[in-house]
Amino acid sequence: MIPFISQMQKGEILDMSGQIFKFLSNVIPFNTLPEDKIRSVASKLKTKDCPADKLLFVQGETVLEDLYIIKKGKAERFFTATGGQEAFSEFLGEKDIYGGGSILFNETVSLLSLRTIESAQFYTLHKDVFLELCEEYAEFNQYIVDSCIQRRINKNSITHGEEGSSSENHEFQYLNQPIENFCSKNTVSCDADMSIQKSAVLMTQKKCGSVLVKNSKGDFVGIVTDFDLRKKVIAQGYSIDRPVSEIMSSPLISINAKAFMFESLVMMMEKNIKHLPVVDDNDNIIGLISNRDLLGSRGSSPFLLIREINQAKTAEEIAISRKQIYPIIQNLVNNGAKPEHLTRIITIVSDTILYKLIQFAIDKIGPAPCKFVFMILGSEGRQEQTLKTDQDNAIVFEDVPPEQRDKTQKYFLDMGELVCTWLDQIGYDFCKGDTMAKNPKLCQPLAKWKKYFSEWIHAPEPEDLLQAGIFFDLRRGYGDINLIEDLQEHLFASIRGWAGFLRNITENTLYFKPPLGVFKNFVVESKGKYKNSFDIKAAMTPIVNLARIYSLDNGIEQTNTLERLHQLFLKQVFTAQEYEEIYYIYSYLMRVRFARQVSAIMKENALPHNYINPKTLSSVEQKTLKEIFKKIGQLQTKLSFQFTGVI
Repeated sequence: MIPFISQMQKGEILDMSGQIFKFLSNVIPFNTLPEDKIRSVASKLKTKDCPADKLLFVQGETVLEDLYIIKKGKAERFFTATGGQEAFSEFLGEKDIYGGGSILFNETVSLLSLRTIESAQFYTLHKDVFLELCEEYAEFNQYIVDSCIQRRINKNSITHGEEGSSSENHEFQYLNQPIENFCSKNTVSCDADMSIQKSAVLMTQKKCGSVLVKNSKGDFVGIVTDFDLRKKVIAQGYSIDRPVSEIMSSPLISINAKAFMFESLVMMMEKNIKHLPVVDDNDNIIGLISNRDLLGSRGSSPFLLIREINQAKTAEEIAISRKQIYPIIQNLVNNGAKPEHLTRIITIVSDTILYKLIQFAIDKIGPAPCKFVFMILGSEGRQEQTLKTDQDNAIVFEDVPPEQRDKTQKYFLDMGELVCTWLDQIGYDFCKGDTMAKNPKLCQPLAKWKKYFSEWIHAPEPEDLLQAGIFFDLRRGYGDINLIEDLQEHLFASIRGWAGFLRNITENTLYFKPPLGVFKNFVVESKGKYKNSFDIKAAMTPIVNLARIYSLDNGIEQTNTLERLHQLFLKQVFTAQEYEEIYYIYSYLMRVRFARQVSAIMKENALPHNYINPKTLSSVEQKTLKEIFKKIGQLQTKLSFQFTGVI
């Protein structure tokens, strides 16, 4: 017998159906579906009520039958690291969804745990309906994929490399915390006209290593540290009756209290300073942080490594010190360092070594006969060195009279031979393509370098540019920055109005394909030492090339890939969504690359390398990489159409 339904009940059902449709129409990514499909999905939703503080799903254990959409209330999605510590969490509210990545990537097993914060009501959608939507609607599917990848990046920034790690490997974990949690709030200050002697007495009385200096208006204008007193006063015999403003470091270099400790570490290393004033959002100084607060008391420290390099007397001593970079990076990886922080620290170490070696060379062969710049290229030029790297460098010297040219070049070739040989002995392998300053072709006056770039830019065929790509990622390593700036100005002036160059360099870029086959399987080496593995560095190359091409097209001088992407976003070449997408792809791949290199060194007792066997990855990691490689292929298609007119 068919139950009787009154007109009032029919109205209530229709009204409820309309409310669900309206609600679902405002839930991402359901709002990307056609209206009739949203109505169809809305009719299939069920409701579920849950009390506050209830653990609904456990990562790696609970099997999901449904996708969950929060109708009202709040919940927390979190990841628990080895040892039971909560290592990643985010709060969910109305219209947020849970379970999409688990259903799509992990055979319905929960990737993250979920607990309610307050009583909550959910709409649930059966997994089969959800998977049908993913198969039928590309935009819907892409949102779920992108969201899952972004969460994995955020989670991995905290937990990557944790497997097998011990408590001592977490000595740098606090570097992921805001500076305001660690900086000293008891700052000491003095007036600019206070004598050096009185400022030193003040520092002794307050038992501090620095004093901030204020002008007559009460504004902080500088800082004096105990190091300044030793170097500028005691060592120089400077009068202690002079005003402290004469020895202060100015202008002040400061950092926001909400920045991570990692950022203060990198800033101190880059600026070669030991104290940083900490400011609030209004640029008011609220505290101070020093290198001692960061890592000074620890046995494995980037600061100590830099100090040892600066104090080294020979290349052999530097080689011994440089080996410390491996455990330092391992600890930083285990404690969630962002890839850009890792590469910046490695770059600072490499730059410090290069600077020291060139000073050794000058001490050995005498002062340079003219202005010059030791130019660094490729990954080092982009400040993206990892633990597996070789040399890419060159020398540019100023134009000299013809009768002095051979003698001048001989001097710089001698310098290049010494420096490149020392770098190889220290651990920076000789470039197999001979892109080094000891190569006579790459030790040339500025005019010759300008001619090189003009020839590359106006090359008739893409093949003529194959070996020139790294020269468009250049920066100063040592010497006169004006020579680099002059060369860059020539580069961009030559590119303007010459579309053939961008077409040729794009065609070369398209040779580098992500390692994904027609049937969505990984393309791996078929023989050799790295059989059944793919090269993660090669997989990243299309992103590096893409950033380079768009930057050259838009006159962007930065060479670092992430900085290039940010500048392209600011110039509105990329939308916010495109920028974030490419940023996350690059960061994820770089993090996987670092993890592979650290594992080779610390677990396999082997040299760092970039080859990954997909079978060693979890199913989620495999699917994530496949989706990333698929997206890289789409980006290459767009790049090809824009600069070659071919899809």
